[in-house]
Amino acid sequence: MHPPHRHLPQLLGDARRWFEDSLLAAMNASGGHPVTSTQVQLFAVLDAEGTTIATLARRMGVTRQTAHQAVHALVAAGLLEQTPDPTSARQRLIRRTPQGEQAHQQAERLLEDLEHQLAERIGPESVSSLRKILELPWGPLPS
Repeated sequence: MHPPHRHLPQLLGDARRWFEDSLLAAMNASGGHPVTSTQVQLFAVLDAEGTTIATLARRMGVTRQTAHQAVHALVAAGLLEQTPDPTSARQRLIRRTPQGEQAHQQAERLLEDLEHQLAERIGPESVSSLRKILELPWGPLPS
């Protein structure tokens, strides 16, 4: 019996989960503050100068409440801070604290290591091709 045909979104989701689960395991094993998948995703979409909760939620594809909960936990852990948004009296910007910046840099190093491990498993040419393909512009959404 042949395995069922899997669509690209399923395969891309599996690949993303491999990276996220591997990153979470490595970060949690390093003895740092335990983080969740949502918190890792939040760090990935956070601008260096700060980002509003609404923008974070949109980029993550989650509700504002979910983004707010993730931010609140990371603020409590000392990894993020809220500062006034100079362009809006009603909004606050979410930024990394110095401790959060260290955690972000650690995650960046771990992701590089994971890419090297993936290259050892599937070949450096495959990883290079995958990166080139995923970096191509996909154009506007189909109508």
